[in-house]
Amino acid sequence: MADLAKVRVWADALIALHLDPHVWSFGFDNAKTRAGLCSFTTKRITVSRYLAATFDDDEIHQVLLHEVAHAMAGHRAGHGPSWRRIAASIGYVGSRTHTGSVADELAPWAGVCPAGHQHFRYRKPARTLACGTCSKRFDAANVITWQRRDIDPAHRRQAAARG
Repeated sequence: MADLAKVRVWADALIALHLDPHVWSFGFDNAKTRAGLCSFTTKRITVSRYLAATFDDDEIHQVLLHEVAHAMAGHRAGHGPSWRRIAASIGYVGSRTHTGSVADELAPWAGVCPAGHQHFRYRKPARTLACGTCSKRFDAANVITWQRRDIDPAHRRQAAARG
């Protein structure tokens, strides 16, 4: 479990080392389905406070390197060869590290398809949805049944406190 104060120190150090710290900044955000973000509009790298609190130090360091590599490569690079070359040059060795466990844990809407695949949403689905794992196209045989679940307030407080 990464200490958020240390994460900020690491992020500021990486920005100072690889980017212009007068232009780029770091912060935490409230994302629950992605670990990090590199915003070219605001020149800001952010990390999910929820996920940072659950990742170990090596995992969060890889997230920071991933986002700094995006800033260095430019907005058009995506995850292409230029970005991969830059990422490797600064020490990034990982791949996608977040599997969604915290997001699933906090989502108030849980659904299941007839085959048993679980789905999670933060908002009540506005239309009928079918399981994409079962079929790439909408198939009424794979409709997801949604149920609102109460998330334990203590659990929400713990997640908020971690951030």
